[in-house]
Amino acid sequence: MIKQENRVPLYIQLKETLRTEITANRLKAGDKIPTEVELSDKYNISRVTVRKAITELVEEGYLVKKQGKGTFVQTQKIDRKILHLKSFTASCEAHGLKVTSKVIKKEIIDADTNEKERLMLEADDQLIHIQRVRFADDLPLMLENNFYSFKRYKFLLEENLDGSLYELLQEKYNINLNNAGETSLEIARASEKEAPLLDVTVGEPLFYLETVVSDGDIPVYLGKQYIIGERYKFSF
Repeated sequence: MIKQENRVPLYIQLKETLRTEITANRLKAGDKIPTEVELSDKYNISRVTVRKAITELVEEGYLVKKQGKGTFVQTQKIDRKILHLKSFTASCEAHGLKVTSKVIKKEIIDADTNEKERLMLEADDQLIHIQRVRFADDLPLMLENNFYSFKRYKFLLEENLDGSLYELLQEKYNINLNNAGETSLEIARASEKEAPLLDVTVGEPLFYLETVVSDGDIPVYLGKQYIIGERYKFSF
């Protein structure tokens, strides 16, 4: 309840009201909160006051603004230590999140010179490109692009790829993904290709993670992943 006669500034009262709704789980992760106009009318305060409260909650990590969509309750960030190899599935499950996948592409393509070198391909080898959208608690989080040697891993074309590829490779084929080579992490912007698959607007900030993952000294795949920045963080 916001009281006009209270000595506490109105924006702080609104801020605490919304924060209580979030921490008490009455406003849940991913929920859209009322608009500035709706909050202004509901509590009989100015839009400037509402905007200030929301701005501070965004800065403190309770809310996130999405251009053209509104303001939403921030979802839990998944923490991944970049120097330690850990599958997406394992990272999510460690945070108590349900993991699902949607296969977008499973295709055979030619490799360029850089890809051949990094994956130690034979001259006449090709690539298997597996593209999947990975979900955490039914919310899209990552657009995963993995590239495998066709000669070595053509069996993947016959496999169900809805689950963890790490577990599939280890448990069925005794391939242990235990070594990550040179890894690059950059900030990218969602293009017209990535945005609809991740349900974000074009230009949304994304992490772009690229690495070669190996079984000992044998490269298994080259990964090029686009990850929604607001739901993920990397620890060094």
